[in-house]
Amino acid sequence: MAQTSFRRRARLASSAILALTLATTVAACGGSDDDGTTADGKIKLTVATFNEFGYEELIDEYNAMQDDVVVEQKKAGTANEHQDNLYTKLAAGSGLSDIEAIEVDWWSALMEQSDAFVDLSDPDVEGRWLDWKTEAATTPDGALIGYGTDIGPEGICYRSDLFEKAGLPTDRDKVASLFSDWDAYFDAGRQFVEKVPGTAWYDSSGGTAQAMINQVEYSFEDEDNTVIAADNPEVKEIFETVTSNVDDGLSTGLTQWSEDWTASFQNDGFATMACPGWMLGVIEGNADGVEGWDIANVFPGGGGNWGGSYLTVPAQGEHTEEAKALAKWLTAPEQQIKAFEAKGTFPSQVDALSDPTLTGETNAFFNEAPTGEILAERAEAVPFIAHKGPKFADINTAYQQAIQRVDEGKETPDQAWDSFLADVERLG
Repeated sequence: MAQTSFRRRARLASSAILALTLATTVAACGGSDDDGTTADGKIKLTVATFNEFGYEELIDEYNAMQDDVVVEQKKAGTANEHQDNLYTKLAAGSGLSDIEAIEVDWWSALMEQSDAFVDLSDPDVEGRWLDWKTEAATTPDGALIGYGTDIGPEGICYRSDLFEKAGLPTDRDKVASLFSDWDAYFDAGRQFVEKVPGTAWYDSSGGTAQAMINQVEYSFEDEDNTVIAADNPEVKEIFETVTSNVDDGLSTGLTQWSEDWTASFQNDGFATMACPGWMLGVIEGNADGVEGWDIANVFPGGGGNWGGSYLTVPAQGEHTEEAKALAKWLTAPEQQIKAFEAKGTFPSQVDALSDPTLTGETNAFFNEAPTGEILAERAEAVPFIAHKGPKFADINTAYQQAIQRVDEGKETPDQAWDSFLADVERLG
């Protein structure tokens, strides 16, 4: 079995998280003309990505297979940088790469401009992806405008040594039985904080709320992108649930990705957290030297997904058929397994989820947990990708900030909710 760890790129759900500093790179190729051809007359294709897709070696492999095509990768320094470039050149009608990677949180907004992308429908790819991954990339009239790359299926990561102190089960199968839904998860947390004073149950109120919001198909906007955040009872229920846990001591009171949050991994700051596959690498890095981490094959309330992307072919490109063929090859199960091996990007392809390379993956840091098998099962449990329209990011930021003000004692839950409503009204 493979013993590599999930050292994940943090391709995350909010713009505040997407602050990784990766150098912009261009892979392998000579000079080119402006008409999309190289100096020696070959077709030049560019693939624009961000953070880590695991494509460097794949592009070298593809180039070695081609006589008439040469592929270059353009990797943005941050996802925000990539997104800004995408929106600017999409509006201008020119300048985009032949293939553009799209993060799932931008997807609903870009679906409104689906005519700007090539329909990638092809009998050869039918059934390639999990249904919910394909459905999110399919327009109402049946056009498929994105080929799925990775996903972020979620389990619950936990400190087994701290569970033992609290008298809770430590075996991952028994731990999974504690978390059938969010009420059960929070009830276990109340038991925990009574037995282990000074240690919170979960890492962040905001992170927990995000995990819950990701299970709501239409949270802040409906399918027509009409803002419904203020009137959606599920949004308010999550807010009330998470903020009511503050007085019970379930939260660290910290903001994810802050310095104090990072430090909390080293000082027994908390016992559990919502854990998409890429988070395993974040935990391992922050908790270096800390023993006891494990992952349970469960997510409260069913399945949850946090993160993931698509490859699209902009219609403005000079060589859309060649770009479609490349996108098709890059997102084939065989290539996604290679990307998984290279960078830990968890595949969305059905066949890849049963590949022995993935299902045989174990993680030494997480008590030799069968992380590949667990996350493959977590992926199968996801019912849909939550709709995130053009105003989702701004509304979600206001939502997270309101929750954080309660965590920090700056506002009561009622005051924070009223502040959030004011922010939603201001955002229109």
